[in-house]
Amino acid sequence: MPTLRDTIAEDLRTQITTGRLNPGERLPSEPHLAAHYEASTPTLRQALALLQAEGLIDKVHGKGNFVRPPRRRITYAGGGRMLFDPTLQVTVRTTNLRARGHLRTLLKVTSNTLLTEFFCITREDQTPRSLARIYVPRDLAPASLASSSRWPCGTSTGWTEIRETVTARLPTPEEATTLRISPTQPVLAITRVATNARGRVIEAALQTHPGDSTNAVFTTHPTTEESETDG
Repeated sequence: MPTLRDTIAEDLRTQITTGRLNPGERLPSEPHLAAHYEASTPTLRQALALLQAEGLIDKVHGKGNFVRPPRRRITYAGGGRMLFDPTLQVTVRTTNLRARGHLRTLLKVTSNTLLTEFFCITREDQTPRSLARIYVPRDLAPASLASSSRWPCGTSTGWTEIRETVTARLPTPEEATTLRISPTQPVLAITRVATNARGRVIEAALQTHPGDSTNAVFTTHPTTEESETDG
C-alpha cells in the first residue's frame, strides 16, 4: 500500500508530466501543500525530495519549489572532450599545491611534488553542467591558459595513452552545491589519467557530470592486427 509520501509525490508528478504544472512554474507553498494533502511538513518534504531526486523540481532557498525545465543532454566524448556546443562556456581557476594522498598515487609522484590544479566549471546559460579538477606537474603546466583552445579543461598534448574510469555514484556535498543538484541525484564521475611515451603521468583529471543530463560516448577503432584478422 503506498504511503502518504508516495501518494503526494505521484499526484504532483502527474501534474508535472501532464502539463498542469508548467516548466519554471512555482509550486504552492509548503504549508499550503501540507494542508491540501492533510500531511505533516516532514512528510510533504519527503515527497518533494523524491521529485527533486527525479529531476522534476528544483528547490530554491528562500523562494520555494519550481518545476524544473527539462535539461537537454550533453555528450562527453572521452579524452576530456565535450562534443562541440557553442552554448557551453568554461571558467577556469588555478591553484598551486603539493601532491599528497590520492593525488600522489594518481600522478605517481613523490609526496610534496609541486602541482598545478585547474578547477573548471562548464556552464550553459549560467547553469552548471559539469565540473573538473585537473592536476598537472608544475614543470608541465602551460605558461598561459590561452596556449590551447581546449586545454586545460580538455587534455594536454604529448600523451600516448589515456585511461578513463567511469563510475556512477552520489555527489559529494561540494559537487551537489556547485552543480546545483540534489544530493540524491546520481552523477557520472570520470577519472582520466594521461601518460606520455616514457610512462610519466602528465595529467590527471577528476570530472563530475550530472547523470540525468549527460551521455558518455566512447568510440573504439580496431588495431591494425585486428583489421587484418577480420579481413
